[in-house]
Amino acid sequence: MFFGLLQYIRGGKKHLPSSSLYPSDPLEPNDAKKLSIRIGLGIVVFALVLILMQVMGSLSLSSFISLLSIIAIATPIVYFVIIISSKKITATERSRAIAYIPLFIAAAIFWAIEEQGSVVLALFAENQTNNNFFGIFNIPAGWYQSLNPLFIMLYTPFFAWMWIKLGKKQPSSPSKFSMGLWIAGLSYLFMVLPVMLFGSSAKVSPFWLLGSWAIVEIAELLISPIGLSVTTKLAPKAFESQMMSMWFLADSAGQAVNSQIVKFYTPENEIKYFLIVGLVAILAGVVLAFLVKPIKRLMEGVN
Repeated sequence: MFFGLLQYIRGGKKHLPSSSLYPSDPLEPNDAKKLSIRIGLGIVVFALVLILMQVMGSLSLSSFISLLSIIAIATPIVYFVIIISSKKITATERSRAIAYIPLFIAAAIFWAIEEQGSVVLALFAENQTNNNFFGIFNIPAGWYQSLNPLFIMLYTPFFAWMWIKLGKKQPSSPSKFSMGLWIAGLSYLFMVLPVMLFGSSAKVSPFWLLGSWAIVEIAELLISPIGLSVTTKLAPKAFESQMMSMWFLADSAGQAVNSQIVKFYTPENEIKYFLIVGLVAILAGVVLAFLVKPIKRLMEGVN
């Protein structure tokens, strides 16, 4: 990020249109004050809810996480309503914003699975993986978290080449999202195999985790960079910056879902857990595949 910033400062600006240097919907004189009041009210309401939970004896780490999960899911819903109902956007922009909703949901489902690498798969690495490396040393369970960026670095050049090679023949953004969900689901179905073959009490080869991460990172490259691109293209002019923030709220919403479903994970029921989560992701991908054509119509020329 640091070197990217240096590149932008030293010469990147010249490749951008002059319009990009100024906000598309600048704040009115009273807007900053209104925003400060809303933020203040939000903080007060949040504090009051916590106080009420404490008085009722229901405040705990689990309930606090559940509260944050509700906020993380409710926030993008509220903001979608604000954007779509805004008088600042045109009919075409409204159509594109509506087209963005199923893509946002798909991204949230994906992140709910991908981010379990630091929870469910981390537990699997710690408790059910033979981390002895040929008798030389034990692989720290935390090292498996490096597989995510490692596979991203390995796959990115190929994906960049592939999209350039395919050109206009490449799948549409909604189709890529659909394929991403299928592949993310497969990464969890893959984890059913070692438990079925060796049982939940056995320590299995690290290659099972390696394989699962290798699969899910293909899905990430079909969703994450594509999502950044399509967010920019579908964003109404008056909400360009906010829509980019919305994209990262998909990760937030996915984490919220993740924080709830991981409660059902135990070594005793992990076959059922991996199977259900994987099949739900694949089913979501199938549903999105059927919605590709109507989404493309709503996108009105954006691909």
